[in-house]
Amino acid sequence: MQNKNKLKPLILTLFILAADQITKALIVNRIPIHTIGKSFLGGFLRIIHTRNLAIAFSLGNSFPEEVRFIMFTILPIAILIGLLVYLLKSNSFTTFQRWAVAGILGGGIGNLIDRVFRPLGVVDFIDVKFYGIFGLERWPTFNIADSTVVVSGILMLFAFIIEDLRKHEQKT
Repeated sequence: MQNKNKLKPLILTLFILAADQITKALIVNRIPIHTIGKSFLGGFLRIIHTRNLAIAFSLGNSFPEEVRFIMFTILPIAILIGLLVYLLKSNSFTTFQRWAVAGILGGGIGNLIDRVFRPLGVVDFIDVKFYGIFGLERWPTFNIADSTVVVSGILMLFAFIIEDLRKHEQKT
């Protein structure tokens, strides 16, 4: 694959990064922390301002600051750099997989920016009612970066499964 085609999905990375940081800046500047800014669909969706020093579901929130820094800042930086280098050097990704990786990079970098430059933690603002499923009245608050990492990861998983099925089919 030509280098130009390898770089094209990074447009998505930049778009996600911009959307993530712009929305977080709007939340920080317009909604006081720990308050609800807007509520939609009878409270199903709320835009709130909260912070998270840990990772998904506040896992690791009680860890010492040094451990959180290593696990949630240093380690992800190394992983994202490794993923970017592999994306640029490898020819093993399909075009679709490259776009999925670009989504993961955009979301990962977006949250890393918060971890490094926002001492109160990652800005989370999307709050969705969950109707008691899994014992949760509301799903843990998240942001655009979180969403793109999850959606891109799921798309990547499906892309690998489909690619594996195609290879298996070609062998038989």
